[in-house]
Amino acid sequence: MQQIIYFNNKPLYLVNEITPEVEEFLHHEETVFIDEFNQHTVKAMIHEMEQPQIRRGVFLHHDVDAVLNTFKKKLHLIKAAGGFVYTKDHEVLMIFRRGKWDLPKGKLDEGEDLETCALREVIEETGLEKIEMDRALTVTYHTYHQFGEHIIKESHWYLIKSSKQKEFKPQTEEDIEKCEWAPLTALDHYLSNTHASIRDVIHAGVKLLDHA
Repeated sequence: MQQIIYFNNKPLYLVNEITPEVEEFLHHEETVFIDEFNQHTVKAMIHEMEQPQIRRGVFLHHDVDAVLNTFKKKLHLIKAAGGFVYTKDHEVLMIFRRGKWDLPKGKLDEGEDLETCALREVIEETGLEKIEMDRALTVTYHTYHQFGEHIIKESHWYLIKSSKQKEFKPQTEEDIEKCEWAPLTALDHYLSNTHASIRDVIHAGVKLLDHA
């Protein structure tokens, strides 16, 4: 089992075994490795992942969920939901926000369920009108600092079907400059300028649609 938490696009791998991929990382001095699980080692890993010379982390423990839950307790947890929105012609909706290509997403409102949140955020951020929930896709984690707090955002992603609406209404108050449809076969341009967690969502979405 493996879960990734991104610290400023740097991956922290929570794993219950050392796979060949993870073993390769351990040969690099820019990788921090911890295999003892307690409150102090979780705090130490958070500190290490903030250091500029560190490029990635590996936390080995047999219970990945327990480790992940401890990270969520150590940091300020915010839940969000978003959509990998696609058309029948296998095009995906990309938005351009704060200098990066992104996918529509946002924070969960009080009393709201995750699927409703994902649909609402897609509509609010893009102006799409005819969308339909397909299925759950993946969950990503990334951290950031805001107003003196170290936040971990848990984003739940869904496949969402849409008609190919040609005119969008980018939510400018959320710093969205434009929206556009991108062919699934030509995503390199977007992948080269996006966040690491968004790249993971796009890869997961493309893989699911390719096997649909």
